[in-house]
Amino acid sequence: MNIDKFKHQHVDILGSIATLRSLAQAGITHNASEIAKRIVAMSSTIKLHLAVEDRALYPALQRGGDAELARMGQQYQQEMGAIASAYEAFARRWNIPENVLRDEQGFRNDANHVLRMVHERMQRENHDFYPRIEAL
Repeated sequence: MNIDKFKHQHVDILGSIATLRSLAQAGITHNASEIAKRIVAMSSTIKLHLAVEDRALYPALQRGGDAELARMGQQYQQEMGAIASAYEAFARRWNIPENVLRDEQGFRNDANHVLRMVHERMQRENHDFYPRIEAL
């Protein structure tokens, strides 16, 4: 199974997280508009990524001949529900510059928590899940 598109999307999302971190470190007040803009852009990539995983990747694993990989895919899909919900709430809250400006510390705390969850999940996929899929 070719998962290059998924891997490329991970690179894009991880790059967006790094950019948001840099923008916040450079000054949330000064960069609030760019922060909100980057969140909107990253959200589009994340939504597309999750939709394709749900519609193509996970069903293909369930139909495949590797029971362990099918179980692993099901576990990853179930785990992603809570992470996706947390990210959606984060994106809705911080996709407007005024919200970022109004509560800089709230943004910082939320970003540290939610983006860390997204980052750690993608790293697990990159190191544990995707290599297993590619080995098929």
